[in-house]
Amino acid sequence: MKTTIFNGILFGALAACGALAHPAGASALPGLAAKAGELAALPDGGWLSIDRQGLHLLDAAGNERARLPVRAKQLDTRAQAKNGGVLAVVMDANNEHVVPVLVDLAAGTLSAQAPFPAPPFGIEASCLYRDAQQIDHVFMIGKDGQAEQWLMDGDQRRLVRRLALPPHTKRCRVDDDTNELLIDEAKVGLWAYNAEAEGGPGRKLLRRGDAVKQDQVNSKPIAKAIVVPRGQTEPVARQGDAADDPAIWRHPSEPAGARILGTNKKQGLLVYDLDGKQLQLLEVGRLNNVDVRQGVTVGGRALDVAVATRRDDNSVMLFAIDAGGKVTPAGAFATGLNDIYGMCLYRPADGGLEAFINDKDGSFLQYRIEAGADGNGMAGRLLRRFKVASQPEGCVVDDRNARLFLGEEKRGVWTVSARADAPAKLSMVMPVGPQLVADVEGMGLYHGARADYLVVSSQGDNSYLVLDAKAPYRVRGSFRVGYNLAAGIDGTSETDGLEVSSANFGGPYAHGMLVIQDGYKRLPDGAQNFKYVAWDDVAKALKLDQAP
Repeated sequence: MKTTIFNGILFGALAACGALAHPAGASALPGLAAKAGELAALPDGGWLSIDRQGLHLLDAAGNERARLPVRAKQLDTRAQAKNGGVLAVVMDANNEHVVPVLVDLAAGTLSAQAPFPAPPFGIEASCLYRDAQQIDHVFMIGKDGQAEQWLMDGDQRRLVRRLALPPHTKRCRVDDDTNELLIDEAKVGLWAYNAEAEGGPGRKLLRRGDAVKQDQVNSKPIAKAIVVPRGQTEPVARQGDAADDPAIWRHPSEPAGARILGTNKKQGLLVYDLDGKQLQLLEVGRLNNVDVRQGVTVGGRALDVAVATRRDDNSVMLFAIDAGGKVTPAGAFATGLNDIYGMCLYRPADGGLEAFINDKDGSFLQYRIEAGADGNGMAGRLLRRFKVASQPEGCVVDDRNARLFLGEEKRGVWTVSARADAPAKLSMVMPVGPQLVADVEGMGLYHGARADYLVVSSQGDNSYLVLDAKAPYRVRGSFRVGYNLAAGIDGTSETDGLEVSSANFGGPYAHGMLVIQDGYKRLPDGAQNFKYVAWDDVAKALKLDQAP
Protein backbone atom coordinates (compact mmCIF):
# COMPACT_ATOMS: atom_id res chain seq x y z
CA MET A 1 0.00 0.00 0.00
CA LYS A 2 1.23 3.54 -0.78
CA THR A 3 0.36 6.79 0.94
CA THR A 4 0.76 10.30 -0.45
CA ILE A 5 2.28 12.50 2.26
CA PHE A 6 2.51 16.29 2.32
CA ASN A 7 0.54 17.91 5.11
CA GLY A 8 0.95 14.56 6.84
CA ILE A 9 2.62 16.28 9.76
CA LEU A 10 -0.93 16.68 11.06
CA PHE A 11 -2.59 13.52 9.83
CA GLY A 12 -1.93 10.04 8.47
CA ALA A 13 1.26 8.47 9.74
CA LEU A 14 1.57 11.06 12.52
CA ALA A 15 -1.84 10.64 14.05
CA ALA A 16 -0.53 8.32 16.73
CA CYS A 17 2.44 10.54 17.61
CA GLY A 18 0.68 13.21 19.66
CA ALA A 19 -1.84 16.03 19.48
CA LEU A 20 -3.34 17.25 16.23
CA ALA A 21 -4.31 20.67 15.07
CA HIS A 22 -8.07 21.03 15.06
CA PRO A 23 -9.19 18.55 12.38
CA ALA A 24 -11.76 19.11 9.68
CA GLY A 25 -15.25 18.31 10.90
CA ALA A 26 -14.40 19.46 14.44
CA SER A 27 -17.85 20.99 14.79
CA ALA A 28 -19.19 17.45 15.16
CA LEU A 29 -17.09 16.89 18.29
CA PRO A 30 -18.84 17.11 21.66
CA GLY A 31 -18.89 20.09 24.02
CA LEU A 32 -15.79 22.24 24.45
CA ALA A 33 -13.78 19.97 22.15
CA ALA A 34 -15.53 21.57 19.18
CA LYS A 35 -13.99 24.96 20.01
CA ALA A 36 -10.40 23.81 20.69
CA GLY A 37 -7.38 25.13 18.88
CA GLU A 38 -5.64 21.75 19.20
CA LEU A 39 -6.81 18.41 20.50
CA ALA A 40 -5.28 15.20 21.80
CA ALA A 41 -7.31 12.03 22.27
CA LEU A 42 -6.85 10.34 25.66
CA PRO A 43 -6.88 6.61 26.50
CA ASP A 44 -10.13 6.91 28.49
CA GLY A 45 -12.03 8.41 25.56
CA GLY A 46 -11.63 11.97 26.79
CA TRP A 47 -9.63 14.84 25.33
CA LEU A 48 -6.95 17.38 26.04
CA SER A 49 -7.51 20.69 24.34
CA ILE A 50 -5.75 24.05 24.27
CA ASP A 51 -6.83 27.58 23.51
CA ARG A 52 -5.82 31.07 24.61
CA GLN A 53 -7.36 30.52 28.04
CA GLY A 54 -5.62 27.33 28.99
CA LEU A 55 -5.08 23.60 28.79
CA HIS A 56 -8.35 21.73 29.32
CA LEU A 57 -8.99 18.16 30.41
CA LEU A 58 -12.32 17.02 28.91
CA ASP A 59 -14.37 13.89 29.35
CA ALA A 60 -15.74 11.87 26.42
CA ALA A 61 -18.81 14.13 26.27
CA GLY A 62 -16.64 17.25 25.97
CA ASN A 63 -17.29 18.46 29.53
CA GLU A 64 -14.40 20.12 31.34
CA ARG A 65 -12.86 18.14 34.22
CA ALA A 66 -9.83 20.38 34.88
CA ARG A 67 -8.18 23.51 33.53
CA LEU A 68 -4.62 24.83 33.68
CA PRO A 69 -4.65 28.60 33.07
CA VAL A 70 -2.01 29.35 30.43
CA ARG A 71 -1.94 30.98 27.01
CA ALA A 72 -1.24 27.61 25.48
CA LYS A 73 0.13 26.63 22.09
CA GLN A 74 1.73 23.52 20.61
CA LEU A 75 0.14 20.58 22.42
CA ASP A 76 1.79 17.15 22.32
CA THR A 77 1.30 14.02 24.47
CA ARG A 78 2.66 10.62 25.40
CA ALA A 79 0.88 7.90 27.39
CA GLN A 80 2.51 6.81 30.66
CA ALA A 81 2.32 3.08 31.12
CA LYS A 82 3.28 3.09 34.82
CA ASN A 83 0.25 4.96 36.11
CA GLY A 84 -2.13 4.97 33.19
CA GLY A 85 -1.80 8.75 32.91
CA VAL A 86 -0.53 11.02 30.18
CA LEU A 87 2.43 13.37 29.83
CA ALA A 88 1.56 16.52 27.92
CA VAL A 89 3.68 19.50 26.89
CA VAL A 90 2.38 22.92 25.94
CA MET A 91 4.11 26.16 25.08
CA ASP A 92 3.39 29.03 27.44
CA ALA A 93 3.18 31.81 24.86
CA ASN A 94 3.42 34.58 27.46
CA ASN A 95 6.56 33.31 29.17
CA GLU A 96 8.14 31.72 26.08
CA HIS A 97 8.87 28.34 27.58
CA VAL A 98 7.59 24.79 27.27
CA VAL A 99 5.72 23.34 30.26
CA PRO A 100 5.34 19.60 30.95
CA VAL A 101 1.99 18.63 32.48
CA LEU A 102 1.06 15.36 34.16
CA VAL A 103 -2.49 14.26 33.42
CA ASP A 104 -4.07 12.00 36.05
CA LEU A 105 -7.04 10.47 34.26
CA ALA A 106 -8.42 8.70 37.31
CA ALA A 107 -8.36 11.82 39.51
CA GLY A 108 -9.20 14.21 36.70
CA THR A 109 -6.29 16.59 37.44
CA LEU A 110 -3.65 18.55 35.54
CA SER A 111 -0.31 19.12 37.32
CA ALA A 112 2.19 21.53 35.81
CA GLN A 113 5.83 20.44 36.23
CA ALA A 114 9.06 22.42 36.18
CA PRO A 115 9.25 24.20 32.80
CA PHE A 116 12.09 23.88 30.36
CA PRO A 117 14.41 26.91 30.32
CA ALA A 118 13.48 29.47 27.70
CA PRO A 119 15.83 29.13 24.71
CA PRO A 120 17.68 32.13 23.19
CA PHE A 121 15.04 32.36 20.46
CA GLY A 122 11.28 32.67 20.21
CA ILE A 123 9.57 29.27 20.09
CA GLU A 124 7.49 28.62 17.00
CA ALA A 125 7.09 24.86 17.39
CA SER A 126 7.65 22.20 20.04
CA CYS A 127 7.07 18.46 20.25
CA LEU A 128 7.77 15.40 22.39
CA TYR A 129 10.00 12.40 21.69
CA ARG A 130 10.29 9.20 23.71
CA ASP A 131 13.50 7.29 22.94
CA ALA A 132 14.35 3.60 23.22
CA GLN A 133 15.35 4.06 26.88
CA GLN A 134 11.88 5.53 27.55
CA ILE A 135 13.43 8.94 28.26
CA ASP A 136 11.21 11.87 27.28
CA HIS A 137 12.69 14.65 25.17
CA VAL A 138 11.37 17.97 23.91
CA PHE A 139 12.31 19.71 20.68
CA MET A 140 11.97 23.52 20.64
CA ILE A 141 12.22 25.25 17.27
CA GLY A 142 12.54 28.95 16.41
CA LYS A 143 11.29 30.96 13.46
CA ASP A 144 14.80 31.23 12.00
CA GLY A 145 15.50 27.48 12.26
CA GLN A 146 17.40 27.51 15.54
CA ALA A 147 16.44 24.49 17.62
CA GLU A 148 17.29 22.72 20.87
CA GLN A 149 16.69 19.21 22.14
CA TRP A 150 16.20 18.77 25.90
CA LEU A 151 15.43 15.74 28.03
CA MET A 152 13.47 15.25 31.24
CA ASP A 153 15.28 13.62 34.16
CA GLY A 154 12.81 13.80 37.03
CA ASP A 155 12.58 17.48 37.91
CA GLN A 156 15.79 18.24 36.02
CA ARG A 157 15.84 19.57 32.46
CA ARG A 158 19.04 18.76 30.54
CA LEU A 159 20.16 20.25 27.25
CA VAL A 160 21.06 17.42 24.88
CA ARG A 161 22.10 19.32 21.75
CA ARG A 162 21.50 22.30 19.51
CA LEU A 163 20.57 21.79 15.88
CA ALA A 164 19.54 23.71 12.76
CA LEU A 165 16.16 23.08 11.12
CA PRO A 166 14.23 24.74 8.27
CA PRO A 167 13.07 28.33 8.91
CA HIS A 168 9.41 29.24 9.43
CA THR A 169 8.57 25.84 10.91
CA LYS A 170 5.09 25.98 12.45
CA ARG A 171 4.74 22.43 13.69
CA CYS A 172 6.77 19.32 14.42
CA ARG A 173 6.07 15.75 15.47
CA VAL A 174 8.29 12.76 16.30
CA ASP A 175 7.63 9.18 15.29
CA ASP A 176 9.09 7.30 18.28
CA ASP A 177 9.09 3.98 16.41
CA THR A 178 11.37 5.21 13.62
CA ASN A 179 13.13 7.92 15.68
CA GLU A 180 12.20 10.52 13.06
CA LEU A 181 11.61 14.19 13.77
CA LEU A 182 9.12 15.38 11.16
CA ILE A 183 9.18 19.02 10.07
CA ASP A 184 6.82 20.66 7.58
CA GLU A 185 8.68 23.33 5.59
CA ALA A 186 6.37 25.72 3.74
CA LYS A 187 6.54 25.44 -0.07
CA VAL A 188 9.00 22.55 0.18
CA GLY A 189 7.44 19.58 1.94
CA LEU A 190 7.88 17.25 4.86
CA TRP A 191 11.40 16.62 6.19
CA ALA A 192 12.35 13.62 8.30
CA TYR A 193 15.33 14.26 10.61
CA ASN A 194 17.08 11.88 12.98
CA ALA A 195 15.54 12.44 16.43
CA GLU A 196 18.26 10.38 18.11
CA ALA A 197 20.85 12.87 19.33
CA GLU A 198 23.53 10.19 19.18
CA GLY A 199 22.93 9.70 15.49
CA GLY A 200 24.75 11.76 12.90
CA PRO A 201 23.16 14.71 11.13
CA GLY A 202 20.91 13.75 8.26
CA ARG A 203 17.50 14.31 6.77
CA LYS A 204 15.30 13.07 3.94
CA LEU A 205 12.60 14.91 2.07
CA LEU A 206 9.14 13.42 1.71
CA ARG A 207 8.11 15.87 -1.00
CA ARG A 208 4.64 17.10 -1.80
CA GLY A 209 2.90 14.77 -4.19
CA ASP A 210 5.43 11.98 -3.71
CA ALA A 211 4.03 8.50 -3.29
CA VAL A 212 5.82 7.10 -0.25
CA LYS A 213 5.53 3.49 0.79
CA GLN A 214 3.95 3.17 4.20
CA ASP A 215 6.83 1.03 5.46
CA GLN A 216 9.21 3.90 4.67
CA VAL A 217 7.38 6.01 7.23
CA ASN A 218 6.45 3.46 9.85
CA SER A 219 9.24 0.87 9.59
CA LYS A 220 10.71 0.06 12.99
CA PRO A 221 14.47 -0.29 13.40
CA ILE A 222 15.72 -3.58 14.81
CA ALA A 223 15.42 -3.44 18.61
CA LYS A 224 18.73 -3.70 20.42
CA ALA A 225 19.76 -4.01 24.04
CA ILE A 226 20.90 -0.79 25.69
CA VAL A 227 23.74 -0.51 28.17
CA VAL A 228 24.83 2.69 29.88
CA PRO A 229 28.41 3.93 30.29
CA ARG A 230 29.95 4.01 33.76
CA GLY A 231 32.46 6.74 32.90
CA GLN A 232 33.84 9.01 30.22
CA THR A 233 37.07 10.84 29.48
CA GLU A 234 37.56 14.56 29.36
CA PRO A 235 36.88 15.87 25.84
CA VAL A 236 39.76 16.09 23.38
CA ALA A 237 41.22 19.53 22.73
CA ARG A 238 40.13 19.74 19.10
CA GLN A 239 36.64 20.15 17.65
CA GLY A 240 35.11 18.07 14.88
CA ASP A 241 36.18 14.56 13.94
CA ALA A 242 39.25 14.30 16.18
CA ALA A 243 39.16 11.39 18.67
CA ASP A 244 39.55 8.04 16.97
CA ASP A 245 40.90 4.89 18.63
CA PRO A 246 41.56 3.74 22.23
CA ALA A 247 43.83 1.15 23.81
CA ILE A 248 44.05 -0.15 27.39
CA TRP A 249 47.18 -0.59 29.56
CA ARG A 250 46.92 -2.68 32.75
CA HIS A 251 48.86 -1.64 35.84
CA PRO A 252 51.11 -4.50 37.07
CA SER A 253 49.80 -4.44 40.66
CA GLU A 254 46.92 -1.94 41.03
CA PRO A 255 43.72 -2.71 39.05
CA ALA A 256 42.53 0.89 39.29
CA GLY A 257 45.91 2.19 38.08
CA ALA A 258 45.14 1.30 34.46
CA ARG A 259 45.63 3.83 31.67
CA ILE A 260 43.47 4.49 28.63
CA LEU A 261 45.37 5.66 25.56
CA GLY A 262 43.42 7.50 22.88
CA THR A 263 44.38 9.04 19.56
CA ASN A 264 43.53 12.56 18.46
CA LYS A 265 43.74 12.75 14.68
CA LYS A 266 44.45 16.48 14.89
CA GLN A 267 46.97 16.50 17.72
CA GLY A 268 48.58 13.32 19.03
CA LEU A 269 48.26 10.73 21.79
CA LEU A 270 46.22 11.19 24.97
CA VAL A 271 46.56 9.23 28.22
CA TYR A 272 43.69 9.02 30.75
CA ASP A 273 43.07 7.34 34.08
CA LEU A 274 39.96 5.27 34.91
CA ASP A 275 38.19 8.40 36.16
CA GLY A 276 38.57 9.87 32.67
CA LYS A 277 41.07 12.51 33.73
CA GLN A 278 43.66 13.41 31.10
CA LEU A 279 47.15 12.68 32.46
CA GLN A 280 49.29 13.16 29.36
CA LEU A 281 49.16 14.76 25.91
CA LEU A 282 51.91 13.81 23.50
CA GLU A 283 51.70 16.20 20.56
CA VAL A 284 53.46 13.94 18.08
CA GLY A 285 51.30 14.42 14.99
CA ARG A 286 48.05 13.13 13.50
CA LEU A 287 47.72 9.66 15.00
CA ASN A 288 44.92 7.42 13.79
CA ASN A 289 44.90 3.97 15.42
CA VAL A 290 46.74 2.74 18.51
CA ASP A 291 47.25 -0.64 20.18
CA VAL A 292 49.10 -1.91 23.28
CA ARG A 293 50.94 -5.10 24.21
CA GLN A 294 52.54 -5.71 27.60
CA GLY A 295 55.50 -7.87 28.54
CA VAL A 296 56.76 -8.31 24.97
CA THR A 297 60.43 -8.88 24.17
CA VAL A 298 62.12 -6.30 21.94
CA GLY A 299 65.91 -6.30 21.61
CA GLY A 300 66.23 -8.70 24.51
CA ARG A 301 64.27 -6.44 26.86
CA ALA A 302 60.80 -7.01 28.32
CA LEU A 303 58.69 -3.96 27.53
CA ASP A 304 55.16 -2.58 27.57
CA VAL A 305 54.67 -1.00 24.15
CA ALA A 306 52.10 1.15 22.35
CA VAL A 307 52.16 1.51 18.57
CA ALA A 308 50.21 4.01 16.47
CA THR A 309 49.82 4.97 12.81
CA ARG A 310 50.82 8.56 11.99
CA ARG A 311 49.10 10.11 8.98
CA ASP A 312 51.40 13.14 8.66
CA ASP A 313 54.17 11.07 7.04
CA ASN A 314 52.60 7.57 6.66
CA SER A 315 54.82 6.22 9.41
CA VAL A 316 54.44 3.97 12.44
CA MET A 317 55.20 5.54 15.82
CA LEU A 318 56.28 3.50 18.85
CA PHE A 319 55.94 4.32 22.55
CA ALA A 320 57.28 2.75 25.73
CA ILE A 321 55.07 2.56 28.85
CA ASP A 322 56.78 2.38 32.23
CA ALA A 323 55.57 0.56 35.34
CA GLY A 324 53.63 3.61 36.50
CA GLY A 325 51.80 4.05 33.21
CA LYS A 326 53.85 6.98 31.86
CA VAL A 327 54.06 6.95 28.05
CA THR A 328 57.14 8.18 26.15
CA PRO A 329 58.05 8.15 22.42
CA ALA A 330 60.44 5.31 21.56
CA GLY A 331 60.98 5.48 17.80
CA ALA A 332 59.28 5.51 14.42
CA PHE A 333 59.70 3.92 11.00
CA ALA A 334 58.46 4.64 7.48
CA THR A 335 56.06 2.29 5.68
CA GLY A 336 56.06 3.51 2.08
CA LEU A 337 52.24 3.50 2.13
CA ASN A 338 50.36 6.33 0.44
CA ASP A 339 47.49 6.71 2.91
CA ILE A 340 48.22 4.90 6.18
CA TYR A 341 45.14 4.19 8.27
CA GLY A 342 44.52 1.40 10.79
CA MET A 343 46.72 -1.00 12.77
CA CYS A 344 46.79 -3.69 15.45
CA LEU A 345 49.45 -5.60 17.35
CA TYR A 346 50.28 -9.32 17.63
CA ARG A 347 52.41 -11.14 20.19
CA PRO A 348 53.51 -14.42 18.60
CA ALA A 349 54.38 -17.52 20.59
CA ASP A 350 58.04 -16.47 20.91
CA GLY A 351 57.02 -13.42 22.98
CA GLY A 352 58.12 -10.85 20.42
CA LEU A 353 55.97 -8.12 18.87
CA GLU A 354 54.50 -7.74 15.40
CA ALA A 355 52.23 -5.09 13.88
CA PHE A 356 49.64 -5.17 11.10
CA ILE A 357 49.42 -1.82 9.31
CA ASN A 358 46.85 -1.01 6.62
CA ASP A 359 46.31 1.58 3.91
CA LYS A 360 43.03 2.97 2.58
CA ASP A 361 43.71 1.15 -0.72
CA GLY A 362 43.31 -2.20 1.10
CA SER A 363 47.01 -2.99 1.57
CA PHE A 364 48.19 -4.74 4.76
CA LEU A 365 51.83 -4.81 5.86
CA GLN A 366 53.03 -7.09 8.67
CA TYR A 367 56.11 -5.88 10.57
CA ARG A 368 58.35 -7.33 13.25
CA ILE A 369 59.16 -4.72 15.91
CA GLU A 370 62.86 -4.82 16.73
CA ALA A 371 65.52 -2.77 18.49
CA GLY A 372 66.89 0.18 16.52
CA ALA A 373 70.09 -0.20 14.50
CA ASP A 374 72.12 1.60 17.19
CA GLY A 375 70.68 -0.54 19.96
CA ASN A 376 68.40 2.26 21.11
CA GLY A 377 64.76 2.84 20.32
CA MET A 378 62.65 0.55 18.13
CA ALA A 379 62.14 -0.05 14.42
CA GLY A 380 60.21 -2.33 12.08
CA ARG A 381 61.19 -5.17 9.71
CA LEU A 382 58.68 -6.06 6.97
CA LEU A 383 57.55 -9.71 7.03
CA ARG A 384 54.47 -10.06 4.82
CA ARG A 385 52.11 -8.19 2.48
CA PHE A 386 48.53 -8.90 1.46
CA LYS A 387 45.49 -6.91 0.35
CA VAL A 388 41.69 -6.70 0.62
CA ALA A 389 39.48 -5.38 -2.16
CA SER A 390 38.44 -2.08 -0.59
CA GLN A 391 39.12 0.26 2.35
CA PRO A 392 39.87 -1.39 5.71
CA GLU A 393 40.66 0.16 9.10
CA GLY A 394 39.88 -1.69 12.31
CA CYS A 395 41.64 -4.93 13.17
CA VAL A 396 42.52 -7.06 16.20
CA VAL A 397 44.66 -10.16 16.73
CA ASP A 398 43.81 -13.19 18.84
CA ASP A 399 47.32 -13.92 20.14
CA ARG A 400 46.30 -17.26 21.68
CA ASN A 401 45.13 -18.68 18.36
CA ALA A 402 47.29 -16.62 15.97
CA ARG A 403 44.24 -15.20 14.14
CA LEU A 404 43.89 -11.72 12.69
CA PHE A 405 40.38 -10.25 12.43
CA LEU A 406 40.08 -7.28 10.10
CA GLY A 407 37.28 -5.01 9.00
CA GLU A 408 36.67 -4.10 5.38
CA GLU A 409 34.45 -1.08 5.93
CA LYS A 410 31.83 -1.71 3.22
CA ARG A 411 31.98 -5.51 3.10
CA GLY A 412 32.38 -7.02 6.56
CA VAL A 413 34.76 -8.80 8.95
CA TRP A 414 37.42 -11.22 7.68
CA THR A 415 39.87 -13.52 9.43
CA VAL A 416 43.30 -14.74 8.33
CA SER A 417 46.26 -16.43 10.00
CA ALA A 418 48.42 -13.95 11.90
CA ARG A 419 51.53 -16.03 11.30
CA ALA A 420 53.90 -14.32 8.90
CA ASP A 421 54.91 -17.66 7.31
CA ALA A 422 51.30 -18.71 6.59
CA PRO A 423 49.35 -18.07 3.37
CA ALA A 424 47.19 -14.93 3.58
CA LYS A 425 43.95 -16.80 2.90
CA LEU A 426 40.99 -14.63 3.96
CA SER A 427 37.76 -16.14 5.31
CA MET A 428 34.56 -14.16 5.88
CA VAL A 429 33.39 -14.01 9.49
CA MET A 430 30.42 -11.64 9.20
CA PRO A 431 29.30 -9.78 6.07
CA VAL A 432 27.73 -6.35 6.11
CA GLY A 433 23.96 -6.69 6.39
CA PRO A 434 21.09 -6.17 8.85
CA GLN A 435 23.22 -7.12 11.88
CA LEU A 436 26.45 -5.38 10.87
CA VAL A 437 25.81 -2.05 9.17
CA ALA A 438 28.57 -0.31 7.23
CA ASP A 439 30.90 1.20 8.04
CA VAL A 440 32.66 -1.62 9.86
CA GLU A 441 35.07 0.19 12.17
CA GLY A 442 36.68 -0.59 15.56
CA MET A 443 36.97 -4.09 16.96
CA GLY A 444 38.31 -5.80 20.06
CA LEU A 445 38.60 -9.25 21.67
CA TYR A 446 37.30 -10.22 25.10
CA HIS A 447 39.02 -13.32 26.51
CA GLY A 448 36.59 -14.71 29.07
CA ALA A 449 36.85 -17.65 31.44
CA ARG A 450 34.33 -19.66 29.40
CA ALA A 451 34.33 -18.02 25.98
CA ASP A 452 36.08 -15.45 23.82
CA TYR A 453 34.09 -12.73 22.09
CA LEU A 454 34.74 -10.45 19.14
CA VAL A 455 33.20 -6.98 19.56
CA VAL A 456 32.72 -4.92 16.38
CA SER A 457 31.53 -1.35 15.88
CA SER A 458 28.54 -1.34 13.53
CA GLN A 459 28.92 2.33 12.72
CA GLY A 460 25.95 2.62 10.36
CA ASP A 461 23.39 2.01 13.11
CA ASN A 462 25.42 3.18 16.15
CA SER A 463 25.57 -0.30 17.66
CA TYR A 464 28.08 -2.96 18.68
CA LEU A 465 27.93 -6.57 17.50
CA VAL A 466 29.20 -9.39 19.73
CA LEU A 467 30.22 -12.72 18.16
CA ASP A 468 32.01 -15.83 19.32
CA ALA A 469 35.69 -15.37 18.46
CA LYS A 470 35.95 -18.97 17.20
CA ALA A 471 34.30 -20.62 14.21
CA PRO A 472 31.44 -20.74 13.39
CA TYR A 473 31.45 -17.20 14.88
CA ARG A 474 27.95 -17.36 16.29
CA VAL A 475 26.32 -13.97 16.81
CA ARG A 476 25.56 -13.42 20.50
CA GLY A 477 23.68 -10.15 20.05
CA SER A 478 24.18 -6.45 19.61
CA PHE A 479 23.70 -3.44 21.83
CA ARG A 480 23.75 0.33 21.89
CA VAL A 481 25.19 2.62 24.53
CA GLY A 482 22.56 4.97 25.97
CA TYR A 483 22.34 7.80 28.49
CA ASN A 484 23.58 7.43 32.06
CA LEU A 485 21.49 10.28 33.45
CA ALA A 486 22.61 9.76 37.05
CA ALA A 487 26.23 10.36 36.03
CA GLY A 488 25.41 12.98 33.38
CA ILE A 489 26.96 10.90 30.56
CA ASP A 490 25.54 10.65 27.05
CA GLY A 491 25.61 7.57 24.85
CA THR A 492 27.83 6.77 21.88
CA SER A 493 27.47 7.05 18.13
CA GLU A 494 29.44 6.78 14.88
CA THR A 495 32.20 4.93 16.72
CA ASP A 496 35.54 4.74 14.94
CA GLY A 497 37.58 2.78 17.44
CA LEU A 498 37.02 0.59 20.50
CA GLU A 499 38.98 -1.69 22.81
CA VAL A 500 37.88 -4.34 25.29
CA SER A 501 39.75 -6.23 28.01
CA SER A 502 38.80 -9.00 30.44
CA ALA A 503 41.34 -7.85 33.05
CA ASN A 504 40.24 -6.83 36.53
CA PHE A 505 40.23 -3.03 36.71
CA GLY A 506 38.38 -2.87 40.02
CA GLY A 507 34.95 -1.51 40.94
CA PRO A 508 32.38 -1.87 38.15
CA TYR A 509 35.16 -3.06 35.82
CA ALA A 510 36.16 -6.11 37.90
CA HIS A 511 35.31 -8.44 34.98
CA GLY A 512 36.69 -6.14 32.33
CA MET A 513 35.78 -3.01 30.43
CA LEU A 514 34.97 -1.71 26.99
CA VAL A 515 36.30 1.69 25.87
CA ILE A 516 34.42 3.32 22.98
CA GLN A 517 35.15 6.41 20.91
CA ASP A 518 32.06 8.64 20.76
CA GLY A 519 31.50 10.43 17.47
CA TYR A 520 29.00 12.96 18.90
CA LYS A 521 29.38 14.31 22.42
CA ARG A 522 25.95 15.32 23.77
CA LEU A 523 24.39 16.36 27.06
CA PRO A 524 25.41 19.03 26.09
CA ASP A 525 27.28 19.30 22.77
CA GLY A 526 31.06 19.25 23.00
CA ALA A 527 34.29 17.88 21.58
CA GLN A 528 34.52 14.12 21.13
CA ASN A 529 35.64 11.81 23.92
CA PHE A 530 35.79 8.15 24.97
CA LYS A 531 33.18 6.29 27.02
CA TYR A 532 33.83 3.51 29.58
CA VAL A 533 31.43 0.54 29.68
CA ALA A 534 31.56 -2.27 32.27
CA TRP A 535 31.74 -5.68 30.63
CA ASP A 536 29.33 -7.04 33.25
CA ASP A 537 26.68 -4.68 31.84
CA VAL A 538 27.23 -6.01 28.32
CA ALA A 539 27.20 -9.63 29.53
CA LYS A 540 23.95 -9.08 31.42
CA ALA A 541 22.26 -7.30 28.51
CA LEU A 542 23.18 -10.03 26.02
CA LYS A 543 22.98 -12.95 28.50
CA LEU A 544 26.61 -13.91 27.95
CA ASP A 545 28.50 -16.31 30.17
CA GLN A 546 29.82 -14.40 33.15
CA ALA A 547 33.40 -14.67 34.34
CA PRO A 548 33.62 -16.16 37.86
